[in-house]
Amino acid sequence: MPTELEKNLQKFASAHKFLGNKGPLCVALHITRWAIKSGLPIDSSKMVTEGKGQVLGLGKSAVQRVLKDYEITKILASEGGRTSRSSMSNMQDYVAFLNKQAESPGFDPVAVEKWWVLRVCDYFDASPIKLKVDASSSLKVCLAGIFDEGKRRQAENRGSTVVGAIMQHLVGAKLETLYPDQEIKHSGYSVADSPTGRSGDFEIGDCVIHVTTAPSKQLLLKCQENLDKSLRPLVISNAAGAVMAETLADELQISRRVEVLDITQFLVANVLEWTSFEGNKRRTTFEELMAHYNRIVTDCETDPSLKIEVA
Repeated sequence: MPTELEKNLQKFASAHKFLGNKGPLCVALHITRWAIKSGLPIDSSKMVTEGKGQVLGLGKSAVQRVLKDYEITKILASEGGRTSRSSMSNMQDYVAFLNKQAESPGFDPVAVEKWWVLRVCDYFDASPIKLKVDASSSLKVCLAGIFDEGKRRQAENRGSTVVGAIMQHLVGAKLETLYPDQEIKHSGYSVADSPTGRSGDFEIGDCVIHVTTAPSKQLLLKCQENLDKSLRPLVISNAAGAVMAETLADELQISRRVEVLDITQFLVANVLEWTSFEGNKRRTTFEELMAHYNRIVTDCETDPSLKIEVA
């Protein structure tokens, strides 16, 4: 039977969308540990950096130190929630909640921390996205189910980039399947090209592939730079993004030199070929593709719920 404190924690976490969201979970762990060390109440105005833009002390190392005390070595978030735009408001809401709870007799902040650690374990054990292989449906419809679920999860977790991550790693999985003898370099979806010196998300031969849900002028300028280096840019996006990329390329007068593809079309064409256009080979083909995809997610991301299970 849940204690009154656990009921209140559950109510708060649900109302403020802390559950299943790594940024808020990082905030909860960091602030709770602060409360254990420094005591309550906490003055939220003193929990901000000098620039007033981030939560004081919040980051990967602080969060991982807490988890290490519970023998958890998985990384919850590469930035530890530090760069999340919602971390400041989450901190203020959670501090107010903790201060209120601390007024109750017998309040135990260690019990609160243990409760949040269990929620982190729930996050790591989160259910994968389901890919329903329906013989009566087109491949396009099967794949659309993945992206629809990604959109739903993204809407529930403010600031997350679920759809973009799915798209990038599906492209990577397809490239691995197509070119098993080549080394395909992968990275986390949040890793930008510029700091790593990359021309794009993937480089195959003289082709540079950019995967994005929202093509920008900056991206098309990057394509222009690639063209100047005698590289051939390929932009892969969703249907709406593909239209936007075409429009931006036209404005920069490079539309005749830049390839733009809808992610679904990009995937469907190869799946049809791999199955030899036989419907009874769909499941094994998707299972092979998702095996590559899930390994990439394991290697590059901290969110296991990005994995895809063939149903």
